[in-house]
Amino acid sequence: MMLKCRNVTIVAAFVLFTLSNVKSFAQKQGDDQLLHARETVWRAWFAGDVKTLQELVPPEAIVMSGGEDKWKNQADVLRTAAEFHEKGGKLLRLEFPRTEVQHFGDVAIVWSSYTLELDVDGKRSSTSSRVTEIFVWQNGRWTNPGWHTDPEK
Repeated sequence: MMLKCRNVTIVAAFVLFTLSNVKSFAQKQGDDQLLHARETVWRAWFAGDVKTLQELVPPEAIVMSGGEDKWKNQADVLRTAAEFHEKGGKLLRLEFPRTEVQHFGDVAIVWSSYTLELDVDGKRSSTSSRVTEIFVWQNGRWTNPGWHTDPEK
């Protein structure tokens, strides 16, 4: 009887361990997809890729940029991305040295520090700051309906 209880305990512990690892693996896999979507939004903006931005930044988006009084919506995001690209702006480097992700059902909040290097009119500039981004899992993919950047350092 004692051996049977011990075996049940071992099996139960194994099942709990396996389930927690499956959840952890699924979360990691979901974060990889989420962070890929985040990177795609950033790179699409700097490339003036309006088509990709329309797919990932929904019409109800709200964007607050550090140092700017006006909040933006999807139309503003598309316009400013196209303007940056039309002026010959180029993204040379984009890094996210620190990122934390919080999940709340189909919503994820991504907290990051970022560094980027740009070339605009042959002039290089580097900046770094922080960003808080909101992502929503809809129709089998992550969308980015809002973000807030700190003023640049």
